[in-house]
Amino acid sequence: MALISTININLRRPASFQLKTPVLFRRREAVAFNSKPRKKVLTDSVFVCPASRRNSNSTTATDVSVSELDDNTRKGDPVWAISSDTINSLVGLSLNFFFILPLMNSVVGIHAPVLHPMSEGLFNFVIGWTFMFAPLLFTDRNRDRYKGSLDVLWGFQMFLTNTFLIPYMAIRLNKPDAEYTPKKASQLGLVMVNGAPVVGVIGGAACLISILWALFGRSDGDFGGVADRWEFLVSYLGSERLAYAFIWDICLYIVFQPWLIGENLQNVKENNANLVKYLSFVPVVGLVAYLLCLDVDEEV
Repeated sequence: MALISTININLRRPASFQLKTPVLFRRREAVAFNSKPRKKVLTDSVFVCPASRRNSNSTTATDVSVSELDDNTRKGDPVWAISSDTINSLVGLSLNFFFILPLMNSVVGIHAPVLHPMSEGLFNFVIGWTFMFAPLLFTDRNRDRYKGSLDVLWGFQMFLTNTFLIPYMAIRLNKPDAEYTPKKASQLGLVMVNGAPVVGVIGGAACLISILWALFGRSDGDFGGVADRWEFLVSYLGSERLAYAFIWDICLYIVFQPWLIGENLQNVKENNANLVKYLSFVPVVGLVAYLLCLDVDEEV
């Protein structure tokens, strides 16, 4: 054993031939020795300059034109920044109110703006429904809690938007004012209440004609069949501000109609109260039923 030990000592590499490895590389060797085998990775990093010659035909984020940026900005315009196309469309729809001019155009040849029948139908559907809301407002048992003018309220609702009904629906929930003297019915209110059945027939007919007009109106024009018109409606609802307003009005009416009718069933003839109660949840139909079954003598 002593001989073997002596040989091992003598066979050691001379100190002058031992490589002096830097600490950094020794540390790397130790890590590599203790770690699991991994793929070979190049230790020399190659730095590539990201700059390159600009190609006039290429398009980058910085190459977007100012006009394209303006177009993107217009998509987020505020509500008061209405385009001229929207204004022209609104004027054309207003001139075709209740399809009076289009029908007269086919009879006596009066010129009327030609718009897509789907947009005309949607517009007049909302107008017909709004028209029937007048007698309902003037017969609301909580209408006296609203200190403003119902004539003005319904006028804004009819010619602007039924969003004005939201504060009214909130105010009518207040407790009654014991010192408040009920207002005398206005001339508009008397006409609407006395003629409630007529208003129901006209408004209901307008809504029905609007649906038929949207699907089959202007058949001599290049508006396609029902499938093409439905495709237009989907595109119209997703891109036009007027369509947003119409859908908003319809959604509010779906909520407000059964709410107001349900709290004013005492105004309906007693033998029709249950029928009106159930139909009140059907858009348009419930309001027509309320107006046709209204006990006018009790209200006037």
